[in-house]
Amino acid sequence: MKIKFILLTALVMSMTIVKAQNVDIKHNPLVQEWKTPHQTPPFDKIKEEHFLPAFKYAIEQGRKEMQAIIENKNAPTFRNTIEAMEYSGALLSRISRVFFNLREAETSPQIQEIAKEVLPLITNYSNDITLNPVLFERVKAVYNGNEKLTTEQQRLLEKTYKSFVRKGANLSESDKETYRKLTTELSQLTLSFGENVRNATNDFTLHLTEEHNVKGIPVGDLEIAADKAKSKGLTGWVFDLSFPSYSALLKYADDRDLRHKMFIEYNTRAFGGKFDNQQNVLNIVTCRDQLARLLGYKTWADYVLEERMAENPANVMNFLNDLLNASMPFAQKEVQEVSDYAKKMELQSELQRWDWSYYSEKLKTEKFNINDEVLKPYFKLENVINGVFDLVTKLFKIKFVAAKDIPTYHKDVKVYEVKNEKNTVIAVLYMDFHPRATKRNGAWMTSFRQQHRTLDGKNVIPLVQLVMNFTPSTSTEPSLLTFSEVNTFLHEFGHGLHGMLSDVQYESLSGTSVPRDFVELPSHFMENWATEKQFLDMFAKHYKTGKAIPASLIENIRAASNFQAGYSFCRQLTFGFLDMAWYSTDDISKVTEVLPFERAAIAKTELLPVVPNTCISTSFSHIFSGGYSAGYYGYKWAGVLEADAFSLFQERGIFDAKTAADFRFYILSKGGTENPMDLFVKFRGRKPEVRALLERSGLK
Repeated sequence: MKIKFILLTALVMSMTIVKAQNVDIKHNPLVQEWKTPHQTPPFDKIKEEHFLPAFKYAIEQGRKEMQAIIENKNAPTFRNTIEAMEYSGALLSRISRVFFNLREAETSPQIQEIAKEVLPLITNYSNDITLNPVLFERVKAVYNGNEKLTTEQQRLLEKTYKSFVRKGANLSESDKETYRKLTTELSQLTLSFGENVRNATNDFTLHLTEEHNVKGIPVGDLEIAADKAKSKGLTGWVFDLSFPSYSALLKYADDRDLRHKMFIEYNTRAFGGKFDNQQNVLNIVTCRDQLARLLGYKTWADYVLEERMAENPANVMNFLNDLLNASMPFAQKEVQEVSDYAKKMELQSELQRWDWSYYSEKLKTEKFNINDEVLKPYFKLENVINGVFDLVTKLFKIKFVAAKDIPTYHKDVKVYEVKNEKNTVIAVLYMDFHPRATKRNGAWMTSFRQQHRTLDGKNVIPLVQLVMNFTPSTSTEPSLLTFSEVNTFLHEFGHGLHGMLSDVQYESLSGTSVPRDFVELPSHFMENWATEKQFLDMFAKHYKTGKAIPASLIENIRAASNFQAGYSFCRQLTFGFLDMAWYSTDDISKVTEVLPFERAAIAKTELLPVVPNTCISTSFSHIFSGGYSAGYYGYKWAGVLEADAFSLFQERGIFDAKTAADFRFYILSKGGTENPMDLFVKFRGRKPEVRALLERSGLK
């Protein structure tokens, strides 16, 4: 259904709707027909004051469309019920995508206030659909009928029916009211959680004026910090909690006390103070637990995993424990190696968490003659963009053409038309690369519109957005990416391809509308090329000399690719175990303190001394305000899938045309139109095996 995006964003709430007023609505650019190229959002015309009236009007129109389905006197059919619902609410979906994507990438105090008013309106609309008994009877009649449907139609029918059931359609009237109250509270809590993380991140800056404080930090990172200081009217250097700034200080600063201070600030975000998220965490997990029990599930994880490849919490825990058992011995040896190295470098006390990146980077440089400062000159952002474009063109036969006439929401956003072999535009790609206070931390892919077809068969192209927080340019140097940032770019581009190459009928099944433990397959898959010489030779040239990256340096990259793989596995598993603890514990409402619970949940993954009063949960946006609750394990689950998938390319050649065409057809184009395991088997010829991931990571 078109309400899918709204339901995921709003998480379903309840409140009395205010009837929309039509005053000036016909002049509202959010409501008008978009006459921009490819009907892209007219960002040059949209103002913050347009959103609230547009939302109210769109909700009113959506209600009318839904009422027409409810009042249809004809017997329920797939066409007049399921498909009619799928194509209803289009205006609300369009406005929601613009608004909620801006709230993440280019927010403002006014947008945050609008969100607080809009979310109850949207959720009440969504609840009124899924809790409407007459509408559910129509859906159930089609579900229990025997119409001859295509595979995609059958998937949409099943998804629609399950959505109603999982959103409370079978509850009693009193339980429906409880459901409304719980989901209202939950939506408000998740909104508050996200705002607190953003505010806590933006609230801290570190102003340094003495050169001895910044000793060891590379010139490029210092120049960025100096530019930040100048922008604030200060001398010296300013560091903040955006990841490029934080990472540079932790990795390179010789001043151990400074690393300690920065580590504490980053790892206590929203833990205490004016942006404290501790009560939000407890309330979110309690609400989700109560919702799951109301719907007949033992825990929130049982509810979530019913719709995932993993199926249930026991399977997830077995998977995580198997990976932990495989990686922990390697991780312990890696920690001991760094500890010994630090002592050799005259560290007088025990290795601490704020020492890890610093000494690991030095050890890596010594072992492999490689580090970010050696590599960054070869990864000028514009060159990396062109390299990724050329890679994708070679694999999937599409090309990217800069679009000068498509409006953007910020001057730094780059926009491209994506064209196929026939020179037909099949998607529009927005890319937003650098940190700013109006953007949340991290990297993500989303869309302003998902690919689908109209009822008369016209293809509607997707509008895909990639958002990152990469190292910015300075007054003397262009943006030079770390190797990790190159990996992140490939990762998000994999998600982008999932959206751009979608080829389905229904928007609810389009692109990344797949289970969370399958959605990370394309993203992880694309990361494999980062260490391939054939790929690096295509674009990695020194930004000053123009000389290609030396073959010896590529060999060092490959040799270092598994450096501290065991530690990396355990770090990722820490988040997976913590997520499952919060969402698979019986009666989580009895937990009254965040930190002791967190410590117990991740104790078996710990490799370094515990730092008192630091906390992961209070800034763990993925599972508390994002879409990964009871799903963070999916990163490693998808890692198994992608490693096995890429092994087929390794067998046949990393640019093998048939293998790439099969990957595009079975994995990237099908969206949620078929069972994900069936799609993987059709591509790979068998079910996935964990062997490829462990072997590639040097853990077998």
